[in-house]
Amino acid sequence: MQVKIENKIVMTLIDGKAVSAQIKQEIAEQVAELVKKGGKRPHLAAILVGHDGGSETYVANKIKACEVCGFKSTLIRFEDNVSEDELLAAVRKLNADDDVDGFIVQLPLPKHISEQKVIETIDYRKDVDGFHPINVGRMAIGLPCYISATPNGILELLRRYHIETSGKKCVVLGRSNIVGKPMAQLMMQKHIGDATVTVCHSHTKNIADECRNADIIIAALGQPNFVTADMVKEGAVVIDVGTTRVPDATKKSGFRLNGDVKFDEVSEKCSFITPVPGGVGPMTIASLLKNTLLAGTKAIYK
Repeated sequence: MQVKIENKIVMTLIDGKAVSAQIKQEIAEQVAELVKKGGKRPHLAAILVGHDGGSETYVANKIKACEVCGFKSTLIRFEDNVSEDELLAAVRKLNADDDVDGFIVQLPLPKHISEQKVIETIDYRKDVDGFHPINVGRMAIGLPCYISATPNGILELLRRYHIETSGKKCVVLGRSNIVGKPMAQLMMQKHIGDATVTVCHSHTKNIADECRNADIIIAALGQPNFVTADMVKEGAVVIDVGTTRVPDATKKSGFRLNGDVKFDEVSEKCSFITPVPGGVGPMTIASLLKNTLLAGTKAIYK
């Protein structure tokens, strides 16, 4: 663990990229064994609507990860002007396809399509993103389910870096259905996080004070550099979920990914911190793959 040198805590960088690669290797070995014994190769499908740069990158990375793990993958593309009915019909077709073990509909979707309606139309037994109300509800009361990929990836990082959560004070910044809410639920559950959890959001008063009292801060607001050094106590664990594209003329793409945490100054006070990129991001894909393996082996739903 960390030691103090001249009263300064030595920071450990949480390498999500390395942990993700390790998980993918573990999955690949399990898939190879499964196929060797005559089992079905897991099949992940993805629906991508439009040409959003971030979504394109995420889906491409998911397909590449499927190859590494030995999964079969299918990509179904639609233009931005696809009708809601047409998209829902594609979802129902995947629901009925026995060869597809799990699938995702990449978010966000165009404004004329109800994301919630799409999520609720997905067969919860194939909902490897963990967004369907049945999976969300089962997660909330501690039943086996597909856990939302980003929170599950964060839990895996905490486990693999042997970061103690039981009895700790955890502040979750953000209350989205995809990260904030499920993260808070998991961190407070007795046999998972077992922490004392505070959820902060745009209407929370004295956010800085809440953060200063936290042993663990999980920042998922989508506001670049929101968490500054004066908001973090010495030795805190900081998990940065933010991935906002900000202009950067020095980059070939013209932008860089920026986290919710002001890394350079906050890292000097932390015991552990995730970088952006290379922290939580790769773990989201690794968790999606773990859910797909669970779906392929019927480990949760028969």
